[in-house]
Amino acid sequence: MRYFLMVLGLVLLVSCNSGKKEVPGETQFQKDMNALFKDASKSPLTSNDLKKFEALDFFPFDSIYLVKATFIRTPESQPFRMKTTTDRMPEYVRYGVVSFELHGEKFQLNAYKGIEEEDDSRLFIPFLDDTNGEDTYGGGRYIDLDLPSDKNMMIDFNQAYNPYCVYNENYSCPIVPRENYLPVRVEAGLKKFSIN
Repeated sequence: MRYFLMVLGLVLLVSCNSGKKEVPGETQFQKDMNALFKDASKSPLTSNDLKKFEALDFFPFDSIYLVKATFIRTPESQPFRMKTTTDRMPEYVRYGVVSFELHGEKFQLNAYKGIEEEDDSRLFIPFLDDTNGEDTYGGGRYIDLDLPSDKNMMIDFNQAYNPYCVYNENYSCPIVPRENYLPVRVEAGLKKFSIN
């Protein structure tokens, strides 16, 4: 009897799961992004694109792009209005500078905090690199990071994502400041968006 119940339970489990399609993605970040974009209540996609959407296109995960960084706070920085893809000009402050090595070269990126944002524990790092316009969106990509408790932190470029205005022109997206250009190919994170 116990054996029969175990088999019955297994059959029910398999039959319940067989109707559900697994969310595509190599990493949890990729799965979370694909699930978000498939969710009509949260997706930035237009209704037409949402009907055809299967999955976002990512570079394969590469641990080379998970880099150790040093965070230096810039308390003297003054708030400024960041340009966006619309007339909106949100207020940001350059909160610090992150320094790291990638492909044997040393780089720096400015990390920003939105003045009007409620979550005070996050840093915003928009960046440009040499994949822009070819493999990735021409206007650059973004990374969100937790504010470190000391000067040491990790940056995972595998979690680089596109501005929402890539998917829908109704969004207003910060334009990446030119000083956040990395003269190297960052083959990690999200690629260009297209619906076939």
